[in-house]
Amino acid sequence: MKTSRTLFNQRTPILVGALFCCAAGVQAQQIKLMTGPQGGSWYPLGGAIANIADKAGVKIQVLPGAGIANVKGVDGGKADFGFGNSISTVDGVAGRAPFDTPTKNVCNVATLYPQYYQVVANADANIKSLGDLKGKALAVQPKGNTAEFISQQSLQVYGLKYEDMSRVSYVSYTDAVSLMKDNNAQAFTLGTTVPASAIMDLASARDIQLVSIPDDKFQAMRKLNPGYTKLVIPAGSYPKQTSDVQTIGYATHVIARCDLDENVVYKVLKGMVDNKADLAAITKAMAATTPKMMAEDIGVPLHKGAIRFYKEAGVL
Repeated sequence: MKTSRTLFNQRTPILVGALFCCAAGVQAQQIKLMTGPQGGSWYPLGGAIANIADKAGVKIQVLPGAGIANVKGVDGGKADFGFGNSISTVDGVAGRAPFDTPTKNVCNVATLYPQYYQVVANADANIKSLGDLKGKALAVQPKGNTAEFISQQSLQVYGLKYEDMSRVSYVSYTDAVSLMKDNNAQAFTLGTTVPASAIMDLASARDIQLVSIPDDKFQAMRKLNPGYTKLVIPAGSYPKQTSDVQTIGYATHVIARCDLDENVVYKVLKGMVDNKADLAAITKAMAATTPKMMAEDIGVPLHKGAIRFYKEAGVL
């Protein structure tokens, strides 16, 4: 009995040390995913991906973020995965503004669905085009959001800048809607899916007007960034919207550190494809997404784990 106790006492530090080591290892393997602001589609979509990944043994911590900030965060190692917007990520890879230097540790995992740049105004503000924003109060997202940078470029092709507005508020979707409801802002811009829940919220309180981006301005914006695509917000997408509205678009995609473990990326991507219905339940645009679409070349190198999956799926 004495011998057993002695052996136990001798082994206890080893067992405790081993348990501590294992616990630390599990903690160290937790993956960080940067998403988007609350009120948009990325934050809940990130939560769904985390639930899917958990079933495959990958623990994901979901963090708020923004298109440009996520690319910088992944490149700098502050996050492992992130949602990105194709136009911003390509700018990062090339080292173009708003990036100071090329992002060298950002790889594409999956292209998911189109994002719509949307400009919404209060109907009584008499804003028929972006040119009419001069002297008006505008709400945009905080710096680091792709749509905020697009807002600058969309004003630029009309010969305008933020200084031409009476006020510019850098706020969340929720706060922008509050400003619009109280008429402390006459217009706000955002980049997300259609219909946007923030715009639906605003439309439940007052009449709205969607502002279009005509062909000539679209072409001018393509000169600033060739990654812009032409999209149409179909009539009836929002209350009292009686006609189609032309706008610009880009793709939402998932990015990862290029040096992130290949098996981790493979497991997360496979889980997303196998459980696409869970993602489509949150973002309807995901329903039409196929592995072939996810593997599309958007000018950002594919992660090795993604290449492995897409080759097995026969789409690469």
